[in-house]
Amino acid sequence: MERLAAEGKSLAHVGEAVLFVPGTVPGDVVEVQVNKRKGTAWEGYVTAWEELSPLRVEAPCRHFAHCGGCQWQMLPYELQLEAKEEQVREQLRRLGGVEVPELEPILGADPTLYYRNKLEFTFSPRGWITESGQEEAGFPMALGFHVPRRFDRVLDIEECLLEPEPSNALRNAVRDFALAKGYSFYDPKVQQGWLRNLMVRVATTGEVMILLVVAYEDEPRRVELLEHIAERFPDVTSLLYCINPKVNDTIYDLEVHAYRGRDYIEEQLGDLRFSIGPKSFYQTNSRQAERLYAKVLEMARIKPTDAVYDLYTGTGTIALYVARHAARVVGVETVPEAVEDAWLNAERNGLTNVDFYAGDVLRMLDEDFLQRHGRPDVLITDPPRAGMHPGVID
Repeated sequence: MERLAAEGKSLAHVGEAVLFVPGTVPGDVVEVQVNKRKGTAWEGYVTAWEELSPLRVEAPCRHFAHCGGCQWQMLPYELQLEAKEEQVREQLRRLGGVEVPELEPILGADPTLYYRNKLEFTFSPRGWITESGQEEAGFPMALGFHVPRRFDRVLDIEECLLEPEPSNALRNAVRDFALAKGYSFYDPKVQQGWLRNLMVRVATTGEVMILLVVAYEDEPRRVELLEHIAERFPDVTSLLYCINPKVNDTIYDLEVHAYRGRDYIEEQLGDLRFSIGPKSFYQTNSRQAERLYAKVLEMARIKPTDAVYDLYTGTGTIALYVARHAARVVGVETVPEAVEDAWLNAERNGLTNVDFYAGDVLRMLDEDFLQRHGRPDVLITDPPRAGMHPGVID
């Protein structure tokens, strides 16, 4: 293999074709079975390892070979950062048509394990998955992560290194109790089964949220399971449940019920505190988010007289972070519930020089809006993955 590519793959040239192989790193010598061809872009999987690259390190996670959630644990973190920097440069050059003479170094994360504040696990009756795609004997049901490119297959997780405790203890306790009681796990292929999803949020404040999602109401079993969680983990701040009878897993159009405690937890960002609900968007790496926002503040050079616009503001984290350095901040966000959270967070932190508006950013930013709120001296934008509409840029 020659060099790293996106999505945990490396590439090699085979005649006129470029071959992408998941799980490999530059310097690996492998035999590959090609299973996808699209013009000169091929993809395959390893059938035999002839020689391992000297760049490799031992992945810290026991599930790394099968999970797919972390794609580069077999590389030193410094090389991961170099690869990401090269990918950004390549994407700007090849897709964006932008020549970038120099990129600022990536601000690496610290720590690189146990940093996430949110994980979502899926119940499945289809066991955990080996490389051959077969179920492991003796463990027919799973609570964990979807296997890459398989919506109906879930890898059972004993220990995930992404989220701090009590995340692992919670997940394992819920799975073990459910198996002992004979609860059914939801199968999306036939749309049958009771237990669907388990979301765990662990804030830097130490507060913990658990959201149990079931396919239909079964009050005796629901109370039995939630009581078990409450007794095993009495310090949980927010114990919630949701009934999802739909085909898809999204909960944003469903009612979430509080069984014990508050319906939110609090997260700390600098000297600000934010209320995080089960549907709230919040940067999943809290410590890295603070570094990111500090860099935004540094590069924006906001003055006390400045008017700042924060487009795609979400729950207002960036807007509120910079508000004490500006005369006025206006946040615009597509999701109305996120705007409600932003207003609550502004009130919680005693910030009165901010305004939040819900609506399509393209339609909102008309001449009337600019006249009412003033043209911005500083514009901050953190758009969704699809990027900004050309009209917003213009």
